[in-house]
Amino acid sequence: MENKTWTYADRYRHIKEVKIRHTEEKRIQQGGFMNADGYGNVPLPEDYHFTPIPADGDFIGYSGWAENFAAMLEIHPIYVDPIEILCGRWGDQLTKYRKTQGNYMDYRNFPEDRFPYDHLKPGIDLYGIDSGIGSDSHFNSDFNIGIALGWGGFLEKIRKYREIHKGDKEKQEFYDAEEKVVLAIQKWIQKHIDRIEELLKTEDRPEIRATLEEMLACNKNVISKKPETFLEACQYLAWFATVSRIYDRDGAGCWLDQLLYPFYKKDMESGLIDKDKARFILADLLIIDPHYYQLGGCDLEGNDMTNELSWLILEAAHELNTSANLTVRVHDNMDPAFFKKAVSYVFNDRNAWPRFSGHKGMMNYAKNQGVSEKDALERQAVGCGWSAVPGKEFCMNDVIKINCVKVFEVAFQEMMLAYHDAAPTDKEKYAPSLERLYDIYRAHLKRAVKVIADCVEFYNQYQHITMPELVMNLQMYHTLEEGKNISQCAEIYTLCCDGVGLGTLADSFAAIEQRIVREKKLTFEELEETLRNNFAGDERTRLMLSQSERYCQGGDSLGDQWAQRLTRDFAEIVKAQPVAGGKQLVPGWFSWSKTIHFGRQVGATPNGRKAGASVTHGANPTPGFRKDGAATAQATGIALCQPGYGNTAPLQIEFDPKLSAEEGGIDRVAKLLKTHIDMGGTLINVNVLDKDVLMEAHKDPKSHPELVVRVTGFTAYFCTLSEDFRQLVVDRFLDGM
Repeated sequence: MENKTWTYADRYRHIKEVKIRHTEEKRIQQGGFMNADGYGNVPLPEDYHFTPIPADGDFIGYSGWAENFAAMLEIHPIYVDPIEILCGRWGDQLTKYRKTQGNYMDYRNFPEDRFPYDHLKPGIDLYGIDSGIGSDSHFNSDFNIGIALGWGGFLEKIRKYREIHKGDKEKQEFYDAEEKVVLAIQKWIQKHIDRIEELLKTEDRPEIRATLEEMLACNKNVISKKPETFLEACQYLAWFATVSRIYDRDGAGCWLDQLLYPFYKKDMESGLIDKDKARFILADLLIIDPHYYQLGGCDLEGNDMTNELSWLILEAAHELNTSANLTVRVHDNMDPAFFKKAVSYVFNDRNAWPRFSGHKGMMNYAKNQGVSEKDALERQAVGCGWSAVPGKEFCMNDVIKINCVKVFEVAFQEMMLAYHDAAPTDKEKYAPSLERLYDIYRAHLKRAVKVIADCVEFYNQYQHITMPELVMNLQMYHTLEEGKNISQCAEIYTLCCDGVGLGTLADSFAAIEQRIVREKKLTFEELEETLRNNFAGDERTRLMLSQSERYCQGGDSLGDQWAQRLTRDFAEIVKAQPVAGGKQLVPGWFSWSKTIHFGRQVGATPNGRKAGASVTHGANPTPGFRKDGAATAQATGIALCQPGYGNTAPLQIEFDPKLSAEEGGIDRVAKLLKTHIDMGGTLINVNVLDKDVLMEAHKDPKSHPELVVRVTGFTAYFCTLSEDFRQLVVDRFLDGM
């Protein structure tokens, strides 16, 4: 290969091979498994070692975070592959080095010694809540700001407003920290420029020299100037994605085809690039980090916004044929050919991309107070199961969750305890019933949502101190102008409140109604006993409960009825809960990949699930919800369980199609997706998998190192997942369509 001319096909192959090799090396470095996104990070050198300041990781505030970020970039490895055309990769993350404060829930690095929240822990524990306290960035910056300024423009803006706010000690610390961050980034970029120049001294292949010279000129401009060309715009995006990952794991991207199209159009008209080169540049951007990028969509008048670049981005991902996090926004006037092409890549490449966002359902975001139709239109799918208005919204998406199955368990136990403790004359008054159980469940759900509101208030009070968003702040509105962290000055505070375990919950209520209330095959006391014993010695009862009418069975089943009722009430309760400072909670159904974690919090449930087993994922039904595993029934059931305020209740679906592309398989999948979206579906994550390959890879992950799956909202190499996480995908699998 070294003695031949490197074609684009050769380069794509090289990039993919390196990606797979890096993935295996990272898996080994991290102890065997990586139950997370298929990030673009590279393995760290064996001699790499970062020591935070102070060494125990007890740093807070603007200056503490800026000092440590600059120190990390000072020693962080650089990455230049002359076969590519963009440079830079990340390998380490600053948040890993925060001082461990204990092992409370998932947020061990929150400085509880300075800001204790013991008053919130009883409610967090009782209801199985992910509070969001101590979480990292889960909102979206506006890349238009960065494209218009560049790194040098950021410095000018910081210095301008620091002078305006001189005399305010806290704001001076803010501006000094932001300046330190930008200067550290520029210094790191310069190291890559130096490395490119070193490579050029010995590179004698003309096509590789040409690439390195372009890479060099591009970065010499991007280091201080705003991007002027398509290549420079993509390199800027790559740098921001890389440094924001290093800072605190940010993965939010942008409306990629709309942002880059002006650069693409200008360079195409001038002859600076052609389609092949543009496609390769895009592929390089996508491999550097699979940030969440949105494509397609429409304007406020419903006009389709798909352009030539939209197609090229899909083609670039196809050429790589690896993990990606592209989301196509689907609307009524969408170019049908583009939609079919997007579906064809899901069907044929089988790497779980793109995802599909439903315009109709997402526009319900405008139902929230103070949110306009324009805001809802601009709210981009840039996260695992969530969207955000770029630059304006502080939303804590995907970090706040209530284990609704745990809430159910608390309610059931309270109802039964009250009955057992009642005086003989009060037994009838406290007799267990379905409606009494549901009333108690609703009361506890209200309390759980109140706990969330209190946690949000606490988090927002201290977040600018405990984890200021010094990188994301650069591309947010009002932050640099006012000298404040985004948590203090956002235009929109629509804070996520996700429910977890809808399928388990709906099936449990349905089982009680069918087996106890209607058929009288069981009493509440007998149910209580068998749940307490985890169905030990009572498999007959467990099977009877598990075979009651389920959610997503279709035909107006009891499970579907309960899921819709639970969704309506969940949305109503969440929206009715006030939050300090005029902020508001927005309901969704999403669990990320924490179904295992949430399941361990809960004992046996009336749907036949055993104690400690996973609860259902997101808005999905219980695996095995129908004997035929009908994809259409699942798509319909979930479409009818959308909370209705613009946060998602994703359709997560995995199947092995019985029809080939030539036999109409793509059209069948497209029809399924479009029907779900037309019914108000908000987000669709699809895995089209070969059953035999999936099962082989589950048994021996190394047998298919190239297999990519969408675990929840994120894609990952299947071989990097633990057995429990692989089982999550296998359990959801539908054999045929």
